Amino acid sequence: MSEIQRDHWGRPLIVPLGGGKPVAYTRCTTYVSALEDTYNLEQWKCRQVALGLSTRSDLVALVHSKRDDKAEMNRIVKDAMEAANSSRAANLGTALHGLTELVDAGASLDSIPDEHRADMDAYLQATQNLMHTWVETLTVNDEYKVAGTPDRISTLPTGQRVIFDLKTGDIQYSIGKIAMQLAMYAHSHIYNLDTHERTQHNADRTIGIVAHLPAGTGKCELVEVDLVAGWEAVQLRSEEHTSELQSRQYLVCRLL
Repeated sequence: MSEIQRDHWGRPLIVPLGGGKPVAYTRCTTYVSALEDTYNLEQWKCRQVALGLSTRSDLVALVHSKRDDKAEMNRIVKDAMEAANSSRAANLGTALHGLTELVDAGASLDSIPDEHRADMDAYLQATQNLMHTWVETLTVNDEYKVAGTPDRISTLPTGQRVIFDLKTGDIQYSIGKIAMQLAMYAHSHIYNLDTHERTQHNADRTIGIVAHLPAGTGKCELVEVDLVAGWEAVQLRSEEHTSELQSRQYLVCRLL
């Protein structure tokens, strides 16, 4: 299958329904992030910078000498974040996503690095009753011109098909964004990169499933996400009811 073509901003290039020249669709994560409450994320970043500076006296000295140079100060902040191992969680999350793809494809746990086997075993136990129909497949919503790739589109033992997503970090403060993201996927179609045809995936539009796999804990829980509330939020976002949406960050989830 062909690779996703992108513009210079990284947006997927999609051939419109009626055909013609490909146009850039907004990435799903970008679309739903527009109204994300980033307060807790910003507080975390501030703490990471403080921790990084506490371990690097050279960076503290540079802060004093470059305080009026915005570009240098930005670089110092980035170096301080790295000193606090801020990218470690993101890298580990990416790695776990890749490992779950391997085990879902039938790879033996013996092929998984020892330090990640407990996580993979917990993931397999939690998802043993799911059948993954589509894995990392591009979807498009032509009404909103949004494209994105859900981790899985899966089928429950009841025959109900759902949008499935893996999260390896804290989801407490991001559940609203997650609900919007999964709701957008549920209201999208599978996009064939070769023929540009759209196919209905028939995933449920009321609930989605998140496999919450906190890295290194050896625990995985399936969390049911309210996609009705998520889609309502998407629609409010499209109408630019920003203040109303931000006041309604109450999207709820419950353990299966």
